[in-house]
Amino acid sequence: MSITSFNGGPSVGGRPKITTLTIEAKKQRHEQITCLTAYDYSTSRLVDEAGIDMILVGDSLAQVVLGYDSTLPVTLDEMLHHTRAVRRGVRSALLIADMPFGTYQGDDREGVRNAVRFVKESGAEAVKLEGGDKRVSLVRRMLDAEIPVMGHIGLTPQSVNKMGGYRVQGKDLAGVEQLIKDAIALDQAGVFSMVLEGVPREVAAMITKEVKCPTIGIGAGPDCDGQVLVLHDILGLTFAPPAKFVRRYGDAAALISNAVRQFKSDVEAGGYPSDDESYHLPKETREELDAILRRRQLKAYAR
Repeated sequence: MSITSFNGGPSVGGRPKITTLTIEAKKQRHEQITCLTAYDYSTSRLVDEAGIDMILVGDSLAQVVLGYDSTLPVTLDEMLHHTRAVRRGVRSALLIADMPFGTYQGDDREGVRNAVRFVKESGAEAVKLEGGDKRVSLVRRMLDAEIPVMGHIGLTPQSVNKMGGYRVQGKDLAGVEQLIKDAIALDQAGVFSMVLEGVPREVAAMITKEVKCPTIGIGAGPDCDGQVLVLHDILGLTFAPPAKFVRRYGDAAALISNAVRQFKSDVEAGGYPSDDESYHLPKETREELDAILRRRQLKAYAR
């Protein structure tokens, strides 16, 4: 074991490597935790270099990258493919992979096997799964397999059919009690953090105070220990109206559209590429070629 191992891991480009212990310590120090999704090499590298603590390869790629109507159709192989690409762009952030629908709901042993694939085949450092107290057994088995787990309760998109749509959860006393029960169960099972999605601010604040692990909010108000958003949402790269909790920090859609339209216009008008944007023969080769062409022209004239 290296000396750096005792100090929490090596530094990466001057920035310490983020681990699950880093995330847990930030809650203890009352420091906010940042998390964004990413789905490919270029965006994950930019997010990592911007200093984000955790990068989630979310099953939201089903909608924002692959064009599905929900997260349900995305496959394990698709998630592994994108996680591998993200891995190549990440140096410091903690890399978490979403377990897609159908890869863990049925059998705990299958769930562990699929989680192992994320670690071995794509370089994920943790996995995220949806559900509360009914996932306790699976969480414990994953931890026994040395795989850190991020929980996810509240509005769980993989349960969209059961919930009857994307609805805020915990709006009545029974719902609040169930959320608290789920949160405590996951916390006691050993998750290193949990996502609270689509729950009232007051409920998220109660859960955050009740559990030891950090809470990461998405549509859960500012009282959580951290926040996560979908990268495409904050960049304006989605084609549906944004949810109430989404704050857009840029308009990448307009930037891309304008650049593409300008390229089209330049090509059609003959303005691209210019001579400066073209490669040229070396002077010696050009002179030799000119001489050959002149000889050919003379022979053709003589005939």
